[in-house]
This record gives sequence, structure tokens and C-alpha cells, in this order.
Amino acid sequence: MYLITLDSETDFDGWRKAARALALHHIAPVDVTWGVQGQTKDQMPPGLSEAPSLPPLEIESTFNVPANFIELARVAILHRDGKRFALLYRLLWRLKADHDLLAEMTDPDVTLATAMASSVHRDVQRMRDVVRFREIGREQKAHYAAWFVPEHHIVEFAASFFARRYADMPWSILTPDICAHWDGHVISFTAGISQTEMPAPNRLEETWRRHFQADRPIAPEAPQKRGRNLPEASILEPLLTDAERWTGGRITPHPEAPMPRKSAADDLETLREEAAHCRACPLYKDATQTVFGEGPKSATIMLVGEQPGDKEDLAGHPFVGPAGQMLDRALQEAGVDRKKVYVTNAVKHFKFVPRGKIRLHQKPNTPEIRACRQWYERELAALQPSLVVAMGATAAQSVFGKITPIGKNRGRLIDLPDGRKALVTVHPSYLLRLPDPKAKELEYQRFVDDLKIAAGFREKSARAA
Repeated sequence: MYLITLDSETDFDGWRKAARALALHHIAPVDVTWGVQGQTKDQMPPGLSEAPSLPPLEIESTFNVPANFIELARVAILHRDGKRFALLYRLLWRLKADHDLLAEMTDPDVTLATAMASSVHRDVQRMRDVVRFREIGREQKAHYAAWFVPEHHIVEFAASFFARRYADMPWSILTPDICAHWDGHVISFTAGISQTEMPAPNRLEETWRRHFQADRPIAPEAPQKRGRNLPEASILEPLLTDAERWTGGRITPHPEAPMPRKSAADDLETLREEAAHCRACPLYKDATQTVFGEGPKSATIMLVGEQPGDKEDLAGHPFVGPAGQMLDRALQEAGVDRKKVYVTNAVKHFKFVPRGKIRLHQKPNTPEIRACRQWYERELAALQPSLVVAMGATAAQSVFGKITPIGKNRGRLIDLPDGRKALVTVHPSYLLRLPDPKAKELEYQRFVDDLKIAAGFREKSARAA
């Protein structure tokens, strides 16, 4: 058994270096114990104090892993679960033999690591949404402070956002883990404040002065060392006698008040509102808006497309562009009333490449599909349809949790693990791209035939009911 002790809970570089050395020496995950510097005996994993340290490794050989694993690990390592280091090394170990492992979204390790990263992203977004600063002092001597309790180790990760957004004001974000400070030039960090000392809205200044009048912030590169980044001279001079008069009087919610947790059975309106603020992958940055699913909650058929197109991105509704018109026509010929089905997409933001004034559709990649799958799953739980129709490869990958060829699986009902049925077919946009008129007509008729299978299933289910 080998002992790896990281410098901190967020020591990604240390984890990466150690994991690479372990893998190159063919040391299996079960033979490695991970810990963090400064852990008490009670906090240590079993056997940590007895395990030998990894000897110096001098080796020139190397190996490659997918770039999206590095990004996944960089975020997931911020999760508070103590088993995350071992989980990520286990994934790294397996990726050496199976380079496409991350595409298997039903794999337990992939699922858990992805869930950890998603939870970290949600916590970062929560921090951005709820942190509100109060002013301490006034005019040239003003400083701004806020209190926040993170779910995960995200403060250092999220601090740059606040430095960009509030670049023109000195601020501090106080948390039980670590406190972040901005002086207008550099972000610095100090030790956290015990949650038992959580400041009430009208005691935030008192807490700030008690902890920081005689303290200097810790440099971000080395949290254990003292730094000189915060302009204490201007902040810690005696504050004006009326400093208790707050301006910009917003403050974070009481940290003991739980954030609303959405269950799998959330109603569609709740899901739509929550998805509008989704930041689980970078696609939201360039898209106009989230394009969520639409249709009656009583729908027995759920149509899943790939992603919104240009028209959908601008309108905020699924399947309203040329592909939507093709779908409407095919549904009508198949005997399916679109008003009675639920229509959505596997990915809820438009991914594109700009070409002058035109935005060209770009296929979502596996991490983007995986990041958005939670919305498909929650729509599924809210609707409880009897049949899911996956239109296109991206939709099929989301529905089945893995890459699923269209040609080999279309034209027949497939059992899903939860007991419902699935049907695989092409995406309407595929038909639009076919250059040969005869081929287009032939493929369109096959598409209608696939939808007729859905119509027949619905009628059969209605009779059985």
C-alpha cells in the first residue's frame, strides 16, 4: 500500500503528478491510499498513518489520456467527498486500457465523477448567484465583505469571477473553508472563519475587523505562507463612526437555510426555470438562451432531438425551424398529433461555429451531452412517457447512455432499463442535408415509417389502458 499526501484539498497539480507516477509504475488503485496534509487521525482514511510513502520516481515513459478527462478531474477534485482522489485515479488507470471509457455514461465510475463535477459547477453557480457584498467604511476607506458557505472546495476556483465582475472595488468573501480577498490587482487568501462565528447581517463588519485587523492574507500560490496582497492600511484604519450604516444592503442568505433541491419528479415549469440558468458546460456562453422541451405533461410519447438550431436558439422553442417543419409534416403523415407529444433536445444550448453572419451547426461532444443529460432524465421523470423516440445520434447517446448506431437500431422498439420503450430514428435535419431528391424522398418515407411505429405503439397502449 502506498501513501500519497496532497498539499491541500484542491491540490490538482499534486494529484496529477502523483497519479501519473503511480500509473507509470503500474501501481493499481487498490494499492494506493490518498490523504491531505494536516488531516487529523480521525480524518485519515483507514491505514493512512501506516502506509509507506511513494519512493522517488525517475522514468521518462509517458501515456496519454483524453483532454476531457483532465478537465473533468480538475473540477471533480474540488468536490468534498474524500474518495474523489481514489475515484479519479481509478478512472485514469482504466483509461490507459480503454481510451473511450468516458463515452460510457452508464459506467459507475464515469457516472460518479461526472456527478461530482456537476455538483461542483452547481455550487459555483450558487456562489455567483447568492453572494452579496456589504460596504464597510465609506468613500476611500470603503471595503466590501460577504459571507458564504460553500458545499465544496470552490472558493479559489470561483474567486476570479468576482475579481472580474467587481474589479473596481476591494472585497472579501468570508467562508468556513478559506477567505478570498481582492485589492483591485491581486486575489489573495486567508484561513477560513469557523461557521460557529457566522456573522449576522448586522455583525459582518465586526467579524471582518476581528479577523483581519491584525492579519495578512495568504498568497494564492501557497496558502500556508503569509502574503502582502491586501491593502490593509486603507481598510484597517479606524472606520467611520457611522460604518454600521450599510450601503448596497444585500447580503447572502442565511447559510443554514438549505438551497432548494429539485427532485426527479419536479414539474416541467420548475425544470424549465432551473435549466434557464444551467452552466454545466460552456455552451451557454455563446447561445442566446436555453431551449427547453415543450408539450403536455400527459404526453405518452417523448421526442428527443439533438440540439436547438439557429431558429430555435433565437425563438427559445424546440423544432420551429426547417427541421421542425419537416418533423411536423412527417408526424402528420404518420398519424401523430404534435400537440399531444412532448418535444425536447438532448442538448439544450445551440452549439455553432460563426461564419460571417451565419451560425453553422456544430455537433455536441460527449462531455456536453453528458452534462446536459440530467435535464433529459428529469424531464423523463416528470413526464413518465411510455415511449421515447431518439432522433439522431446525439439523442440516441443521451437516451441510452452510450454511443448507439442509428442504422443498426432503427425501425424497432427497444426495451429501456426502466421498463419503458425506445425508438431510434434519424434527425429531420439529416433529411434536409441529403442532396439527391430521390434519396431524400426515400429517407423521408423511412422516417415516416419509424414514426408510424410510435403511432401504433401509442394506439396499442391506449387500447390496453
